[in-house]
Amino acid sequence: MTDRRFPIGPIALKETYSDEEVREFIQIIAEIPAEYRKRVEHLSDEDLAKTYREGSWTIRQLIHHVADLQFVHYLRMKKAITEPDYKEVTMIDMNAWAFTSDSLHMPIDVSLSIFEGTHARYAYLAGSLNEEQFARKYYHHLRGFWLDQRQALAMSVWHVKHHLGHIDLALGNLE
Repeated sequence: MTDRRFPIGPIALKETYSDEEVREFIQIIAEIPAEYRKRVEHLSDEDLAKTYREGSWTIRQLIHHVADLQFVHYLRMKKAITEPDYKEVTMIDMNAWAFTSDSLHMPIDVSLSIFEGTHARYAYLAGSLNEEQFARKYYHHLRGFWLDQRQALAMSVWHVKHHLGHIDLALGNLE
């Protein structure tokens, strides 16, 4: 691997996604919290302090970040389908959030529980969307493009796989 920042490669969204791809995204959203829990629930504080590259976030920070940002992804979808004027994506300062006291010191079980609960609701909500709701778009000014809800699901799945790759790198499961 040449770039440890992107263990699964940089995000590359497609213009459109099939119904089958969307069903797969929803299944991943439903199931991936269990993969995270399996990887990290028995780690020591020393292990949780490991990083995937010099200057990167620790495993502890990654777990808290994933719980935070996946909730934001769920929130964006919910706002997109319920607020007709929701045109610009809700943003957070991810790096600042990764250095708050809860992200640096709290037990990860709290965030694993948040991640599991959020993803249960997120998968359910995504599975209930109709075509008009999937077509709702918002602008992601940081990335510089518009996303519909199918693309938003693809981004969300990339995000959780991306950080699971970081955890695997930190634990020596990938090279």
